[in-house]
Amino acid sequence: MQPVILDQGPGTETAAGPAGTSRRPGRPRSEQAEQAIIEATLDLFAEQGFEGVCVEAVAARAGVGKATIYRRWPNKEELLLAALGSMKSPMPEPTGSVRDDLVAHLTVICADKADPRKARRYALLLGEGQKYPRLMARYKENVVKPRHEAIRAVIRRGIETGELRQDTDVEVALLALTGAVMARERSEGSLDADFATRVVDGLLLGLAAAPR
Repeated sequence: MQPVILDQGPGTETAAGPAGTSRRPGRPRSEQAEQAIIEATLDLFAEQGFEGVCVEAVAARAGVGKATIYRRWPNKEELLLAALGSMKSPMPEPTGSVRDDLVAHLTVICADKADPRKARRYALLLGEGQKYPRLMARYKENVVKPRHEAIRAVIRRGIETGELRQDTDVEVALLALTGAVMARERSEGSLDADFATRVVDGLLLGLAAAPR
């Protein structure tokens, strides 16, 4: 990883040109630094576990000053939480179709599970997490729970609009969707958009409201 050099003093040359020239304001360098910090944190975590992650080591690997990290995250726990949360891709915005939204959500989950690098880091998180119950609890609350809630919201909307049966058990439907992905992962089967579509369509066979 190429280091990101920040906080250059007067007279140094920047990416925008030599000192003395105008530099367009914006966030690109800040975002680049943040990404470098997140990647450095995840790399150290993958190599040495939780104990290997410290602000000094992250700063050295990312090529930034410790102050740059502390401006964004006040302590190691917040930094780790942000880095671990970045392993999950953003959930898609709703389209209005229950089927399409469930397929889109499950496709994102499948893609994350199918990514070897993310899968290794997540396996390490589960293994190491038992030693750090507070961090794991915050990870579940801040990262896992909102993703599950997004799926619940789609299912609830389907019940309200009449696309799904009124007696649909939201929690069972959620577990059926996410559980299918976990079972597929353990069996080392393909985790792609086609599998996500098949899971959703199979579930909807039982949950879809009867046509009027």
